[in-house]
Amino acid sequence: MSPERPYELAHLGHIELFTPKPDESLHFFVNVLGLTESGREGDSVYLRGWDDYEFHTLKLTAAKQSGLGHLAFRANSPEALERRAKKLESMGRGIGWVDGDMGHGKAYRATDPDGHIFEIYYETRWYEAPPELKPALKNQAMRFPARGCNARRLDHLNLLVLDVAATREFLTDGLHMRNTERIMLDDGTEAGSWMTTTNKTYDIAFTLDHTGVAGRFHHVTYALDSREDILRAADVFLENGVFIETGPHKHAVQQTFFLYVWEPGGNRVELANAGARLMLAPDWKPIIWTQAERAKGQAWGLKTVESFHTHGTPPVA
Repeated sequence: MSPERPYELAHLGHIELFTPKPDESLHFFVNVLGLTESGREGDSVYLRGWDDYEFHTLKLTAAKQSGLGHLAFRANSPEALERRAKKLESMGRGIGWVDGDMGHGKAYRATDPDGHIFEIYYETRWYEAPPELKPALKNQAMRFPARGCNARRLDHLNLLVLDVAATREFLTDGLHMRNTERIMLDDGTEAGSWMTTTNKTYDIAFTLDHTGVAGRFHHVTYALDSREDILRAADVFLENGVFIETGPHKHAVQQTFFLYVWEPGGNRVELANAGARLMLAPDWKPIIWTQAERAKGQAWGLKTVESFHTHGTPPVA
């Protein structure tokens, strides 16, 4: 019999994005994507989707270059946080404890093999809507914004890495995640992998960075309710002059209905349907996609655009 493997992490909590164009990026995330500002501190603005329960899911920080500052998962308990911290420390990946941002308490930081900064915390600040944003239904964090694309909640993110297999092993051992799907090239190289710590099929993905530069960021994804909402979002982006990189369309891997754009700072942002597949099987075996299968493109035949393999942040020459 397989040993029981309870989750140590509850869900993806937030990410920090750097932007060299803070005013334009803030306008994009608030007025076009439809996030709501919940606080400011220093060079950072804290933002959230209308159905995110926490104080923030995006920390937008002014910087010289675009890219990922850090990503954070909430632990299932204070004890789970301590266990993960000890495990990451024993793996030689630990950075150490830090005081939390505006939205949460103390956190433990570590790095993956590429140098991306991971953060785990437990104590968190639940969002309290001001009177003008109080919802009619009390089981909702705030009222529906009716603004831009009306992004509902943070869903997942994708990293660019130099060694996909090493990153997968780091997340499996260090963060207690499960692998649900992966891409294997003909030469045995693992080109992409999708991991979960919830009943979603993935909370984080990572794909091979062909530039040879470590620590880059691919995209962050916010969820909408339906495919129709994503089609409407494409019109919203069009009306606001936002560059649409690819989509709307459907991925073959994970079957996500997608739409990708670049925000003014250069970071890639995806909108996806919230009703995606669920990972309910405790004995799920990873789906392996071959190089020939991936060469066919997306689910309905759309070829993957070249920039999807080359564009990331920070940019490289």
